[in-house]
Amino acid sequence: MDALQRANEIRSARAQLKRELKAGRVHIHGVLLDPPEYLQNAKVSELLLSVPKYGRVKVNRLLTQCRISPSKTLGGLSERQRHELVGNLRR
Repeated sequence: MDALQRANEIRSARAQLKRELKAGRVHIHGVLLDPPEYLQNAKVSELLLSVPKYGRVKVNRLLTQCRISPSKTLGGLSERQRHELVGNLRR
């Protein structure tokens, strides 16, 4: 039961963050550079899809440019990948 409750809390927190990203109240740069604990297992591509003006094609192109697999999790990114991704997002 504790595991189910924790999983529900994590899903709720992720959903809230995605809503805030979509509304523009939170910037993706900070989330990518210093991700909270509950985002460690979230896929980078899913998070990027929550950013306004980023659809599947643009996200896949960005991940390809940064040499990041679409199935990569936020916790699995190296420092180089994080900084390269943020740099490309700021263009």
